[in-house]
Amino acid sequence: MTSGNGQQKPAAGAVQGLQIQGGAAIVAPATAFQHGLPPNAMVVIPINKPTDELKENLEKGPMAVTPEQMWTLLGFNGPAVQVQDDQGRPIAIGLEDLLSGLEKHWKENPKDLNRARVFAQELLKHQRLQKAEQVLSKLVAKGGTGDDWLALGIAQLQQDKLDKAEGTLKGAANLIKNSPYPPLHLARLFGKKGDHGAEREHVDQALEKDAGCVDAWAYLFQSVREADGEDKAIAAVEEKAEGKKNAAPWVAVQGFYANSEDTRPKAIDFAKRGVDANSDDPVALLCLSALYGQASDLPAVVELLSKHESKMSNNVHLANNYFEALFQTRQIEKVTKLLNALAGSANKEVKQFAIQRSQLVAQFLQQQQARLAQTGKA
Repeated sequence: MTSGNGQQKPAAGAVQGLQIQGGAAIVAPATAFQHGLPPNAMVVIPINKPTDELKENLEKGPMAVTPEQMWTLLGFNGPAVQVQDDQGRPIAIGLEDLLSGLEKHWKENPKDLNRARVFAQELLKHQRLQKAEQVLSKLVAKGGTGDDWLALGIAQLQQDKLDKAEGTLKGAANLIKNSPYPPLHLARLFGKKGDHGAEREHVDQALEKDAGCVDAWAYLFQSVREADGEDKAIAAVEEKAEGKKNAAPWVAVQGFYANSEDTRPKAIDFAKRGVDANSDDPVALLCLSALYGQASDLPAVVELLSKHESKMSNNVHLANNYFEALFQTRQIEKVTKLLNALAGSANKEVKQFAIQRSQLVAQFLQQQQARLAQTGKA
């Protein structure tokens, strides 16, 4: 089921209906798994044109390769990343080719700041921090926006250039006064410096600017827990969240417990507090329904989300969790009703989801009819 666990997303939530176990192996195309690949699946990719060197090495027996060598064997210059071509179709390209292409595109017209921003975003995304800092410094020098200052400050902070980062992030805070992220990253900076008073002051500033910032609540919980323990961290969140119709604090906290089966009951309790605080918050509903799904409590998913079908016409993740719970419990009539309603959605993503799942349900029913027919003949 779709996970909405803010800070930490569980790896085992992708496919609830199909779990592969045992020592045997299944080799099948990815299209055979209609709900996505099982979390414990291994992917086998054929090599179309093995080199003479690879053939020679394989004749000697099994061989181990590094991740970098694997991508080279598959024909990529660096790890494969997905991008869109000029017609919007998804294609895979090597990371090094992507970055060199973006840099060339920027240098063809250095005055186009948007080209520099796209390049810098990809550099940050793939942790090329020093290069990202260089590009962002040029952006800021040419009159960049507050977001450019913020990105530069983050790049400097991640490289532990604390004095530079402090000045840059304060500049970002002056330019984008309503954003919680400059003070939040300043809190991280002061945490690295060991100034816990300034750290807490800036976390509070971030929450004053946006009480719905899950990242800020998560940082508050984490910083207090590291300093004073779990109980005081929960108490700090409770005190700050008291009297507010705000699910964000508990969406943040449950994320720290959602990844482990041992702590999942605690994650469910916190997620319930989020829904109790604001039952109209789709992220809170998403978190709790995903946790129920991981715990294989599908009736609880159905009971929770059945009251919020109206939200699904604009939220494909909620729609997915509700569909999975209904379909896996074989409530086909409710599934059909849901998909018919979603097919009329103005949201393209939801509409496409409804079409694809309708095809899946039709295929399932055809298989059921074929089995009944065979049973009748027997």
